[in-house]
Amino acid sequence: MISAPSASAVLSRLAALLPPGRLLVEPAQLASYASDGLTAFEARPLAVAVPENADEVIALVRFCHAEKLPFVARGSGTSLSGGSLPIKEGIVIALNRLNRILRIDPEQRLAVVEPGVINTHVTVAAAPHGLHYAPDPSSQSICTIGGNIAFNSGGAHCLKHGMTSNHVLGLKAVLATGEVVEWGGKSREQVGPDWCGLFVGNEGLFGIALEVTLQLLPKSESFHTVLVGYRSLEQAGDAVSAIVASGLLPGAIEIMDALALEAAVQAVHADYPPGCEAVLIVELEGPRETVAAERVRLDEIIAASGAVEARPAKDAAERLAIWKGRKSAFSAVGRLSPDFIVQDGVVPRRRLGEALRRINEWSRETGLRVANVFHAGDGNLHPLILYDGRQPGGLERAEALAGRILRMCVEMGGSITGEHGVGVEKRDYMPDMFNADEIDCLKRLAAAFDPLGIANPGKMFPAAGAPALTQHGLHPLEKAGVISRE
Repeated sequence: MISAPSASAVLSRLAALLPPGRLLVEPAQLASYASDGLTAFEARPLAVAVPENADEVIALVRFCHAEKLPFVARGSGTSLSGGSLPIKEGIVIALNRLNRILRIDPEQRLAVVEPGVINTHVTVAAAPHGLHYAPDPSSQSICTIGGNIAFNSGGAHCLKHGMTSNHVLGLKAVLATGEVVEWGGKSREQVGPDWCGLFVGNEGLFGIALEVTLQLLPKSESFHTVLVGYRSLEQAGDAVSAIVASGLLPGAIEIMDALALEAAVQAVHADYPPGCEAVLIVELEGPRETVAAERVRLDEIIAASGAVEARPAKDAAERLAIWKGRKSAFSAVGRLSPDFIVQDGVVPRRRLGEALRRINEWSRETGLRVANVFHAGDGNLHPLILYDGRQPGGLERAEALAGRILRMCVEMGGSITGEHGVGVEKRDYMPDMFNADEIDCLKRLAAAFDPLGIANPGKMFPAAGAPALTQHGLHPLEKAGVISRE
């Protein structure tokens, strides 16, 4: 614990690195940074530093290294795993003002951006050139490229186009040691280790990206988006397996269950087939001739899948309406429950139907409603577990169900996370997926970039001998006084 006089002295030296007004220390100022998208946990940092350029970020990181002061880099704070949760004795480095698109190169089909650039702003800037940025997480209208890199974000169209790691060509970053590195470039054809690939998905444990070179893709000439209703969630899951097994590669395949549909209808007045327990969204994209041929095959598969109704989008407006309902689902669930946990496990596609059936059984068994919204094409489940945190034991029961779902994913040959990261929430499930030697290897890799352990400490790796979050009352970080529950 840093004593009050020591903390005051550190903050005084820290303030000298920034112009007046850009080191936030007042309780009211810090409150906005106490939690990220995982609001069940909060921690009040010593201060929030607000740099406006790369040189200021570098100076802050070098100060933290010299002072052995923990820091957490943060963009819009949309992490759903507690990945940008502050450290009580550390600082937050807020990157939102590093929001410049430095260059769009239509000939090379790339964009060079700062970490605080909003995801959708890249596509808006590229659109006049007939290009777009493919990764499209549901929070794309607010999440930043720096956060997307930290957690290797995907989105609805990751089935065809891949994750963030597939679209990062080059990086300039400051490591936790204060060293500035430049990796990659304008092309994927690089000699030597893929340092960019290693950095993407590091969850802030290596350092902070300063400039990012992103691959842009041409806009698709044609789209065919269809909304398909099913009487059961398992039927919808089986339809996904059939589509992928056919050899088709849609741009996106998404599923929403009845509870998620109810929320979307209330929030954005989405229009879905009545009386369905689930809907499937399938989108084909590409050259007109290719989409026309694939549409015939898709129609045959849907007709044989037991669908209640299929509604192809007649125009761009109907396509956007379908996606508006899907993209709003996470926030819309807030209309149905005061609190919810979003999980992020992955299962093999062939076992989607089975996984959904088990989640529904556990939902009935525990009395906790679960809204299922997920990237069905790559088996990335996003069950939203609804609970009331005002009720004694409400959060713990929701966490227990979340834990069962994660362990099911591992047992089925999947993963505890697809794109939300491990963060705080899933760190004690790492031993379910990796053995001790593998976790030790990961820790040694992180230590190579951050020997002092000051970059986003307490994330990803389980505490030695710590029980799983869902098995005991207190999280290990709570016991250490690093975080608290609301």
